[in-house]
Amino acid sequence: MELISLVFTLTVVVYVGFILQLVLGYTKVPTFERTGIAPRTAFTIVVPFRNEAKNLPKLLQSFSKLNYPQELIEIIMVDDFSTDASERICIQWRVQHDGIDTTLLENLRLSSSPKKDAIARAMPIAKHDWIVTTDADCRVPKNWLLTLDNYIQAEQPEMVVGAVVYQTKNNWFHQFQQLDLMSLQGVTIGSFGMGKPFMCNGANFAYTKKLFQAVGGFAGNDKIASGDDVFLLQKAVQHLPEKVGYLKNTDSIVKTKPENDLYKLFMQRVRWASKTTGYKSKYAQVLAVAVLLMNASLVGGFWMALNGTLDWRLLLGVFAVKYLVDYLLLYKTNTYLRNGKWLLPLASSLVYPLFSSLVAVYSLVGSYTWKGSTYKK
Repeated sequence: MELISLVFTLTVVVYVGFILQLVLGYTKVPTFERTGIAPRTAFTIVVPFRNEAKNLPKLLQSFSKLNYPQELIEIIMVDDFSTDASERICIQWRVQHDGIDTTLLENLRLSSSPKKDAIARAMPIAKHDWIVTTDADCRVPKNWLLTLDNYIQAEQPEMVVGAVVYQTKNNWFHQFQQLDLMSLQGVTIGSFGMGKPFMCNGANFAYTKKLFQAVGGFAGNDKIASGDDVFLLQKAVQHLPEKVGYLKNTDSIVKTKPENDLYKLFMQRVRWASKTTGYKSKYAQVLAVAVLLMNASLVGGFWMALNGTLDWRLLLGVFAVKYLVDYLLLYKTNTYLRNGKWLLPLASSLVYPLFSSLVAVYSLVGSYTWKGSTYKK
């Protein structure tokens, strides 16, 4: 019993230390204020997609409403062999918006990662140096590129990471996903503030072709289906850390859709978690282990408490400490991403340790499905 208590105590102490570091790091990332400076940066927006007929109209509509000079925008849509009406939707939109330079390409599969292949397919023909990626199930705000341009002119970066939030319905399943995504966004911002960035989201990601070529593109991790974003970020941090920045501004937040199916959500999170084994960042690796041990300890502790081999008071104490420190980071992230909307993640916090542990363990040994294909570990 004493040994178990010691393990629990050490686990929560290490976990709390990591999260408090991230909270402090979060406070060091300033909010960027947009100015009235004239737009100068030309962007190529790259959107890989497969069977997204339901989502593409909303994304394309948000593109048409961008508050940015059309002559500074190029859009490259890369179709990964869709079997629905996605291609027709893109063609129709291009005809209706001929003022925006839009190209539709068919993907060229060269690796185990269709999304990396799609971005690499677009790179040689992109007319502009700045590449911006987003996903087909997203909507971008009207001042997305304007804010990004302001940041680029002010900070002179070569890579910029932005925030992503879910457009949710008022149900618990969506709110659970929102809290999960907010925790990832909080870790992202916190790690930037600590000077150890390792995470980003390809739905709101920008970088120059010059940097992409300098770090070797996706070479070295093209056997991992996911990770077109984080692996590129970690390469950039290794080569040119001073040129990598985080854009914290509410006008730059991209909205995406949560899953409506538990199996799809589980597969999505397994896909995300599968990237961690390829991380080059030692800090990211240790943090991932600490988070897994914390969640697994709560799951195991609950089982032991039911069997009478662990004091319920210790389990509740550990959970309370984890909940409070998590809330600090979630509160800050919620203030930024959702303008401080009501947040009480108690029910999600009870379910999350089991869900997270299952995802982590399965990602190490199991396969996952994505866009109709199966990927093995």
